[in-house]
Amino acid sequence: MRVPLSWLREYAPVPENATAEDVLATLVKVGLEEEDIHRPTDELSGPIVVGQVLTMEPETHSNGKTVNWCTVRVVPEGQEQTLTGKGIDPSGVQGVICGAHNFTVGDKVVVTLPGAVLPGDFKISARKTYGHTSAGMIASVRELGIGDDHDGILVLSTLGLDPELGSDAMELLGLYDSAAEINVTPDRGYGFSLRGVAREYCHATRSPFTDPVAELAAKVPAANDSGFSVTLADDAPINGREGCTRFVTRVVEGVDATAPTPPWMSSRLRLAGIRSLSLPVDISNYVMLEYGNPIHNYDLDKLQGGITVRRAQQGEKLTTLDDKTRKLDSEDLLITDESGPVGIAGVMGGATTEVSDSTTRILVEAARFDEISIARTARRHKLPSEASKRFERGVDPQVAPVAAQRVVDLLVELAGGTDTGAVTDVDQTVAPESIDLPAGYAEARVGVDYSPETIEHSLGEIGAEVLETADGWTVTPPTWRPDLSDKEDLVEEIARLDGYDKIPDRLPVAPPGRGFTRWQAARRRVANSLATAGLTEVLSYPFVSQDENDLWGSASEGTTVESVKLANPISEAKPLLRVSILPGLLEVLKRNHSRGFRDLALFESGHVFLPEGYTPDTQPIPPLGERPSEDDLARLNAAIPDQPRKLAAVFTGNDAAAGPWVAPRRLDWQDALDSAMLAADVLGVELTVTQGQHQAFHPGRTATLSTSDGAVIGVAGELHPKLVAAQNLPERTCVMELDLSALIEREIPSVVAESISGYPAATQDVALVVDLDLPAAELLATVESGAGELLESANVFDVYSGTGVEDGKKSVAIAMRFRASDRTLTADEASEARTAAVAAAEAAHGAQLRG
Repeated sequence: MRVPLSWLREYAPVPENATAEDVLATLVKVGLEEEDIHRPTDELSGPIVVGQVLTMEPETHSNGKTVNWCTVRVVPEGQEQTLTGKGIDPSGVQGVICGAHNFTVGDKVVVTLPGAVLPGDFKISARKTYGHTSAGMIASVRELGIGDDHDGILVLSTLGLDPELGSDAMELLGLYDSAAEINVTPDRGYGFSLRGVAREYCHATRSPFTDPVAELAAKVPAANDSGFSVTLADDAPINGREGCTRFVTRVVEGVDATAPTPPWMSSRLRLAGIRSLSLPVDISNYVMLEYGNPIHNYDLDKLQGGITVRRAQQGEKLTTLDDKTRKLDSEDLLITDESGPVGIAGVMGGATTEVSDSTTRILVEAARFDEISIARTARRHKLPSEASKRFERGVDPQVAPVAAQRVVDLLVELAGGTDTGAVTDVDQTVAPESIDLPAGYAEARVGVDYSPETIEHSLGEIGAEVLETADGWTVTPPTWRPDLSDKEDLVEEIARLDGYDKIPDRLPVAPPGRGFTRWQAARRRVANSLATAGLTEVLSYPFVSQDENDLWGSASEGTTVESVKLANPISEAKPLLRVSILPGLLEVLKRNHSRGFRDLALFESGHVFLPEGYTPDTQPIPPLGERPSEDDLARLNAAIPDQPRKLAAVFTGNDAAAGPWVAPRRLDWQDALDSAMLAADVLGVELTVTQGQHQAFHPGRTATLSTSDGAVIGVAGELHPKLVAAQNLPERTCVMELDLSALIEREIPSVVAESISGYPAATQDVALVVDLDLPAAELLATVESGAGELLESANVFDVYSGTGVEDGKKSVAIAMRFRASDRTLTADEASEARTAAVAAAEAAHGAQLRG
């Protein structure tokens, strides 16, 4: 919200010498965030004066362009020029070249004299052009930075002005004013008005506030039989909330819609960020900014019959004021007449009843529409407007008749209209509910000893009705504060108005004997182990597309994975929540790779969202300040999808940078597998590795990871070359993903290390010929099982197929180490254990010793 200072001074005691910075510093005290400062003089400086055209001689030049050689008087006749400087004529008559043709001799215009600076750092000086020395410029509104029109000169008579020659044009046009811009949070919609900001300024300065609405309310006439016909017919309320609860109309006749907008109004609108269009439109925008209630004006002669406020019907369309035809939704609240829709309520009016230059009879509308309905419609049609911005934050239902009266007064005063006295006021509003505030509640929540006088004064300042009771107070919020719904909101207001600076700073003391939970400690150990191993932890967005969930959520191609859909996604391209961490992690990998990082080892731990057993619930959240019932908790938990935590890592490039005596090794599937094994190892969980299949992975370089109880909890390996090419990933990208929640559930909290035997080990190697498709890990497991208790370790150190080995077979070489805890093994004992292992492999897999 941009707040012109000259306007704010009409409603609040802002000192004349106060700057926009001073106003922002004051408003920050009551919680209004500063956003920006708008000051025309930052880009515009004088001398810029009122001049009168004395002569104008059209001249056509060799380039085919016709310009006017003009003389303009910039001081009253008979007076000498008091301004000095290079190019300023002491006689007060300047020679100027002008390319525009929309003015004539005798017109009063804005003249920028040598030494002036216009927006864009355009400096005015005397210069020779088109055969003359042009000592200044006759300015347009665009050149002055006050409008977009560049088709002609600003002729002051078109604004209804007849100022004295030589007077300061910047002061005349309100260009010395400035605006303080504040950020209005969604819960404080009243801040979108001068009325609301002035109230907050008075709170901050401890000054009395005089409500302009209260002053004008006494003038508002009651509804009468001559009022325009209005029917509220919302047959499909959203969440039980009626779309329109108040609708006020007034009728003004004899309006001159072509009358100029006075400079004081247009300059304030401009500073507030709203472009001046026409007097009736400017008046409606002015009152909206002043009181916070959006206004809509209809050309009464274009309306057919009375107005009905209803929901849209199937197939209805409407051409709005921006000349776009919009297909309406059944949730859209409409303003209609006998011809059909004439406006989208609270968002934008229709083109058929638009006020134009020929309009003489205006129907003024001031209404109160439901926040949720307007917010949904504005987002559905991608049509944010100044009106919807206010309605969706809550508009004071009691300000509508006063705002309508203010519009009527301005149309009568500035547009020559006549108030017909026809008044309609359909009022279905409900008074705000009172809130019980127990004594001592504010002190307990904030930590400040508020006296009863402070509490009553603070709540009274915001316009609340405060009644003392035996246990505290009963507080009825004002109609302009729909955000005040419970006692916590009242406490926040007390703290805000009494001063945030009075709240003491106290660091909470952690209770003794507490630390991380088992799950927190386990997650931290896993993350620390991977970071120590050289991986970098990253964080990615959980939003994905259906194709990404289908790819990573199922090992089989062609499977559609059920997903949790967001009601209001940031991007329509990614409207779902992830079932795997890998889509986001690979995006991080690609982004870093595109920035020149070629050697990458990244990991992420985070939640995924599984919809199984998930029942969305749109019922209201239980009230604050009290523990929800068990039924409420069960309902809320049922409305949350299952969110297990997963762990994923990606690898590409080399394990080290090249350098003297350093031979980098390319990161491969083994690194992905090792990172998964490391994560399991720090939790004391043993993983079984078997060859697997997954649509996203290389068919021969995919490992399935299982726990000792047979649960499959992860996959590791190299991505499929086709996927790598399709997603523009680095070649030979390798990944792993584990179900970290399942891993932690199987954590062994305390692992007792085995004692180290002091006796020497006996080593035996064996090469077994088996079928080519038998996984080496399966053979190794059989050998370990058959070797008995003396086997300390067994590792595959070679796999060979080719010359010397039968077709369809392969040779798997295994190094076996035997040791006893109480004696030195003999060669025969080691050989016997080796023989038992070979026999087990022969029985299970038909293995034969390689000759």
